[in-house]
Amino acid sequence: MPNLDRRQAIAGLSALGLAAPFGLARAGRAPIITRPIPSTGERIPVIGMGSWITFNVGADEGLRAARRNVLQAFFDAGGGLVDSSPMYGSSEEVIGHCLKHIENTQGLFSATKVWTPMGFMGRRQMATSERLWGERPFDLMQIHNLVNWEGHLETMRAWKAEGRLRYLGITTSHGSRHREFERVMAEDDLEFAQFTYNIVDRKAEARLLPAAAERGLAVIINRPFRQGSLVDRLARMPLPPWAGEIDCKSWAQFLLKFIVSHPAVACAIPATSRVDHMIENMAVLRGPLPDQAMRRRMIDYVTSL
Repeated sequence: MPNLDRRQAIAGLSALGLAAPFGLARAGRAPIITRPIPSTGERIPVIGMGSWITFNVGADEGLRAARRNVLQAFFDAGGGLVDSSPMYGSSEEVIGHCLKHIENTQGLFSATKVWTPMGFMGRRQMATSERLWGERPFDLMQIHNLVNWEGHLETMRAWKAEGRLRYLGITTSHGSRHREFERVMAEDDLEFAQFTYNIVDRKAEARLLPAAAERGLAVIINRPFRQGSLVDRLARMPLPPWAGEIDCKSWAQFLLKFIVSHPAVACAIPATSRVDHMIENMAVLRGPLPDQAMRRRMIDYVTSL
């Protein structure tokens, strides 16, 4: 597993443009698309991995083996940010298990959350996450859905000072609590913000994305496929013939390229339990992204279906 010295060195090289993301150059392959964390310049791949539902498989060895294959495919394709939460059942335990049994995890950017109204329970949750993942320091700790954000932020600042975590963030989902979320982004010393954004849920374009860019926060996008329902709906329709102009061979790639082409977005975190879907998603790390005119064309096409 990576250690703090390695992370600091790679972050410094990446900020200077002297290293491939996380120091992982892959022979014969085009560089992957990354975005900087504004507060440090450290770069992360624009496609990460979510774990809600998909990694909540308990102790079933067959299902754990399948998740190991999924996570291995993620890292083999250049993945970095893996996102989880104590509220995702056994997901953190399963991620920790997988990390111990797969190779090529040097690029891991560990991201989890604290989710409880009680301060002492928050400290216990974060310590449990350290143990389950086998990660210390954590790269990113996020306050899930702003629950007791003031209390948890105080603890997180102390942990950061102690070297137990590297970045602080907040999350929301389903397009909720945007006004309060924007206020917290503006008032506190955060480095990440995570919220919902996709080609049909574009409420974040009005205030959250501009506010994050203005405040210098790295943005993680959740629910890029509306928990799969958006891909399922569009799968019955043909891709537009011009999708090849941005190297899109599937609706999943089309939807992800729309999200990560927004200049304020650092990373999108689709979740999957299938290796073929992981490979399909990770292909978005290479190739052209849509410009503003193409983004408008993509919106108009999906709206017309």
